[in-house]
Amino acid sequence: MSERILVTGGAGYIGSNITAALLKRPATDVVVVDDFSSGDWRNLIHVDCEVRAADCDDPFLLEEIADGGFSAIYHQAAITDTTVMDQRLMVEVNTNAFASILEASSISGTRVTYASSAGTYGNSPAPNRIGFGEEPENIYGFSKLAMDRIACRWYDRHPAPIIGLRYFNVFGPGEAHKNEREGNKTASMILQLYEQVKADKQVRLFKFGEQKRDFVYIRDVVSANLAALDASRSGVCNVGSGEARSFNDIVTNLAALLDKNLDVEYFDNPFSFYQEHTEADLSESELLLNWKPEWTLEKGMKDYISLLEKGHRGPAETA
Repeated sequence: MSERILVTGGAGYIGSNITAALLKRPATDVVVVDDFSSGDWRNLIHVDCEVRAADCDDPFLLEEIADGGFSAIYHQAAITDTTVMDQRLMVEVNTNAFASILEASSISGTRVTYASSAGTYGNSPAPNRIGFGEEPENIYGFSKLAMDRIACRWYDRHPAPIIGLRYFNVFGPGEAHKNEREGNKTASMILQLYEQVKADKQVRLFKFGEQKRDFVYIRDVVSANLAALDASRSGVCNVGSGEARSFNDIVTNLAALLDKNLDVEYFDNPFSFYQEHTEADLSESELLLNWKPEWTLEKGMKDYISLLEKGHRGPAETA
């Protein structure tokens, strides 16, 4: 039996990677819906899917969901720029639209996997565990926590599982277009530092580069999303590498991969809400998804930098 899967935000970084991977499954068709406010058409050049320009809570789309037009939904559409401070806009786009999708999918009994975020933990002590330290530092993190809470309220009355995936610091192929939009700095630090080096610019980090992040490679993020198709119950889980690494580690790896000596300029961090240390506790991910990451920072960076050096800027599965 063929599947028809909806990916909202499918022209974006993670959405386009999920779409490309889904299309490698037998008898699977994908419908991408994106408002193209941050997604980019170039991510879909080599991804043969149906593409629609629309909001993810478009009334006609919600009606199609309610009528059972899709076998599964991947909801990736969101404002992802964590520096956006417009509270109403963030909640309307991220939280309200998700609630509408859940209401429609509950009628048809369609499985929903959605993008949450490690931003829900704010600066709570690591390791970050589901149900603990959920203290977001900005409206973006709050909008994602609100999504998790809405999903929880639907668990008992939604006919199919609802799976929330709290992405940590994702990097890898398909994010390059994020840096090409004026003023947009939402691409990973790995890509930002790589492009600084390639442009012969000074490598700069917030003082003193020891902030730690759980960097997770996009191929692991995709495999977690695919695993969600087989989850037997609803829930939220972390998607990370399970190991925190410093920004200085990135520079060290980058220098080795590009065979360069890199001097770093450290400067004051202007963001009061900046996360100092994130690290995913993966116990719930193993229970709910039967999933574990396979890519270390070194392995992922080697694969990613190799693709960038070859000029590949689309999703990983199209390389």
